[in-house]
Amino acid sequence: MAIDPADFTTYSRDLLRWFVLTTTYFLLALFLIGLFDLGLGLYGLIVTGEYTDPVAVVSLIDTVLLLLIVLEVHRTLIAYAADDPVLPIVVSAAIIAVARQIISFRVDEFGSTENVLPAALGLALLLLGLVIVFIAVRWDTAKERESLSSLRE
Repeated sequence: MAIDPADFTTYSRDLLRWFVLTTTYFLLALFLIGLFDLGLGLYGLIVTGEYTDPVAVVSLIDTVLLLLIVLEVHRTLIAYAADDPVLPIVVSAAIIAVARQIISFRVDEFGSTENVLPAALGLALLLLGLVIVFIAVRWDTAKERESLSSLRE
């Protein structure tokens, strides 16, 4: 009786799918905890009157963007488990992550002003590159859908 290597890859693939699904439920739990934390933070801002403090509001926005990143990673894992394309989701998550860094960018966190400009330019170039990739992926996806719909007709 010969051993078929495909049997081992099938078991490995199934095990990986279960691991991915387990991770998605873990991320869902983290998202719910984060939502609760966001509610507590918002309540704290209102009760203490710090809702006019820009640093406190940016911190709350940072939490919202972090939750959006968790959602995008969750969507990526679901798409991966379903063998759907993950590139558009990954690019969206990367744009949200860079936007989070840009929103929470504070000049006073850098030791000198000489360090601020390269960091700001790096974030700007990264965001520009991701937006270009995002547009290219969406354009390619739209073209692919159009060609599939013309084949069905």
